[in-house]
Amino acid sequence: MSTVHQTAVASSRTGKLLVTGATGFLGSAIVSRLIETPRWDEVLLLVRARNSTEGVARVIETLKRFEVPEALLARVQPSQIVCGDFLLVDAFANDPRLGDVTEVVNCSAVTSFGRHPQIRKVNVEGTGAFAEALMAKAKLRRFIHVGTAMSCGLNAVNPVIESDAFPENAEHAVSYTESKLESERRLRRIPGLPLVVVRPSIIVGHSRLGCKPSSSIYWVFRMGFALERFLCDFDTQIDVVPVDYCADIILRMLDASVLHNTLYHISAGPERSSTFREIDRAVAAALGREPISHYHQVDYAFLRAMTDRFPELLGPCNKKVMLRAIQTYGAFATLGLVFRNDRFQTEGFPVPPCFTEYAGLCALSSMDRTIAEQMVTDFK
Repeated sequence: MSTVHQTAVASSRTGKLLVTGATGFLGSAIVSRLIETPRWDEVLLLVRARNSTEGVARVIETLKRFEVPEALLARVQPSQIVCGDFLLVDAFANDPRLGDVTEVVNCSAVTSFGRHPQIRKVNVEGTGAFAEALMAKAKLRRFIHVGTAMSCGLNAVNPVIESDAFPENAEHAVSYTESKLESERRLRRIPGLPLVVVRPSIIVGHSRLGCKPSSSIYWVFRMGFALERFLCDFDTQIDVVPVDYCADIILRMLDASVLHNTLYHISAGPERSSTFREIDRAVAAALGREPISHYHQVDYAFLRAMTDRFPELLGPCNKKVMLRAIQTYGAFATLGLVFRNDRFQTEGFPVPPCFTEYAGLCALSSMDRTIAEQMVTDFK
């Protein structure tokens, strides 16, 4: 949508900010920023936990991955923990603290690219029920919902514009991306919800910490470089942003008195995306190896015929899982989609770093884990 979103956010806030998915990759990146600010005392965190003590422990565990100092970790208090799960919204919907919430950053989702049985229940039904429950008791000024740029589907025109007008029959490689588009549509049907949708492109690593907070998706590059073959051309562009950049943009959106749109890509865009060849050079420089000189674009059948060599090239692994990962991520990589980000640039937000600027950090911080170990998060 391109309508002006004139919801004002007061500079001296009196309400609470609720962050859902607070122990996920992006959610914990946002929390790691918030805990440094004066606003922290007004932050509530929705966490899947049996009680607030367990919730505090989970939050602290994830914040340690972002190297948050011990003195700041001590700021996480049981009173900030809302124990809840989008599968059981009714179980926490009557928490009286929710009535004080004026802003939401909704990061809760099943992000698996596998066949997770709860994708739709959480991402569509649970998200909708949560927003409706909040609207019934809170006076919301802004509800930022984290989607995915791949909501556009596999048949989108490249570069992908910022639009929610994708066809109902858009093709999707995985249930996750389809569910995120459906959840947006459900949220837009809630009367009065002050919705702002942000659609990150591919979130990989952290611009200062590499893959220490999470190795999600970086393993795809490791796999392609180890095989020296993949389904896409070596000069295919890939739109990657670091998690700390995404967190910073979302917090800027919270602070903005006026946002001029209700949907934004958080992406590298055509200007800041990198090719696989450029990424390989950055990784090679960090690891002290030569860049790949004999990369081959191949089809899935070719890689399937190579499965006997997977342990040699990729390390200990389940061959079937590796093939499924190649097929799934190869479907995205071959498209070479990049996502326009004109809207957040119009708001005056900073442009992202290129992946090549910190890909070496991702490589160095991944050396103690196998490719199979890095894949666990994405295929849970």
